[in-house]
Amino acid sequence: MPLNDERPTSSSSSEDQNSDVESSSERCDSMTSTSDVDCSRESFTSDCSSKHCSPSSSPPKTLTLEEVMESVVDVSNLSLTHEIIVNRNFRLEPDTLPQNSLWKVVRDNLHKAFWDILESELNDDPPEYGQAIRLLEEIREILLSFLNPGANRMRTQIMEVLDMDVIRQQADNDAVDIHGLSSYIITTMGKICAPVRDEDIKKLRESTDNIVTLFREIFHVLDLMKMDMANFTINNLRPVLQRQSVECERANFQSILEKTPNALNHTTTWIKSAKEELLSAINTEQAQGKGEKPAPGPFQILQTAFLQILTWDYNKSPLPETWITDEIRLREIQWKLQQCQAVNEVLLIVNSTVGGPIQGLTSLSDRLKRMTSVLLDGMHRPNFDLKEALESISAQICCELNKSLTERNYPALSPALQATLTGQICSITQKDNPIRTLVEDRVRQYFMVLICDLKPQAKLEQVPAGLTIIKPELAVMGAKFISLINYNRLVYGPFYADIIKKLMFSGSPPPATNPPQVTAQDSVTSK
Repeated sequence: MPLNDERPTSSSSSEDQNSDVESSSERCDSMTSTSDVDCSRESFTSDCSSKHCSPSSSPPKTLTLEEVMESVVDVSNLSLTHEIIVNRNFRLEPDTLPQNSLWKVVRDNLHKAFWDILESELNDDPPEYGQAIRLLEEIREILLSFLNPGANRMRTQIMEVLDMDVIRQQADNDAVDIHGLSSYIITTMGKICAPVRDEDIKKLRESTDNIVTLFREIFHVLDLMKMDMANFTINNLRPVLQRQSVECERANFQSILEKTPNALNHTTTWIKSAKEELLSAINTEQAQGKGEKPAPGPFQILQTAFLQILTWDYNKSPLPETWITDEIRLREIQWKLQQCQAVNEVLLIVNSTVGGPIQGLTSLSDRLKRMTSVLLDGMHRPNFDLKEALESISAQICCELNKSLTERNYPALSPALQATLTGQICSITQKDNPIRTLVEDRVRQYFMVLICDLKPQAKLEQVPAGLTIIKPELAVMGAKFISLINYNRLVYGPFYADIIKKLMFSGSPPPATNPPQVTAQDSVTSK
């Protein structure tokens, strides 16, 4: 943290950068491209053994507890690095325990006991300074940790004023100026704190509380200053990490893989399921007499795998290891997408059931959309009763429709039509509902086009028929999802290439050919 004349204007200031890291490379060819099939075998027979370009393959081994703990720390560091890179608003916040929780009660009682002991010692006659000296020593180390390497004069001053040997000698003679030391500590804190803490320092200077309460408040402000220091460091580190983000994350994951050879088990299962899904679709088409279809190539497999991530069932299978750092972002996209699909299904049913009298009424459509979205908010939560929510939505929609119809001299909906409308809306809870199936298929079609297209930004606004109602929301979710995919492919492309190569040629060894011109890494991460 800079000293007073060079401290940051805000503890949370950061470079003005995009919240999502966009891919700098073009994406792969269309899923139906014949070049995918032609080049797949050649591409995946090449050697990609560089440490940072291909995952190392090691025989399974028994891990010790120490190795497991090291891997946990490595994954935690990788997640933190990734969060700093992709989220420019990321900042550390003080821990807050739920009110009346057991942890908070235990912590508060321990703190109270500590400060009660300090007060008891200082009130003794003569005073006992053992606990106070330990606090002063801790404060000195915290203050020194805030200083820049070149702040030698202030470092020397702190060491002289808070010289523990001198203070212990003063304590033996009952001559410790505890109020003078606290005043110096507060003044020093004011010189090195971020501007956002100026008000807290002012309150400390004006405090009339006893010395124990004052020290308690000093430690509270020091904790806030440590958080400011960490966030200031993060903001300065972010541009460096973003410039080297791909190589940095890939190297970190490679390190994890070397310590934990089975660290790609879930990723392998995920890619294998994508391959099996494609083979099943090809077999079905051939059984229907639609002609011979070529085996899926690496691009098709990876594209299908990426699409599976969009609708991943977190209750059935753990997320692939290469996606763990983005799990929260993926879940948020999935939750929003589920809500938007339900809104779209409800409004499609309304338009098809009521028909002409409400066609072209943009204000009514917007009102119904907002109302339905609000009532479906949080539908991903386990305790959310979707059927009950849809019944409430149906009743509200019928009221809105009757109001709109009577205002324009149309007859209100008959009880029979209202019952039909309610029944159709509530039926979207069934997985085989035709409207639900239609919307889900077209949403998958929309995202697959974005995944396969070389310039997805141009396709964000081109939604399939029937999804116009949620077009703005789809465009936002599409941009976020493609950004995640692009970055993920750049970082983990070599690992995916190695897995796909093994899956494609597991039955028979790759043919011996001339040295290929395209590496396994390039076949997955390039155009």
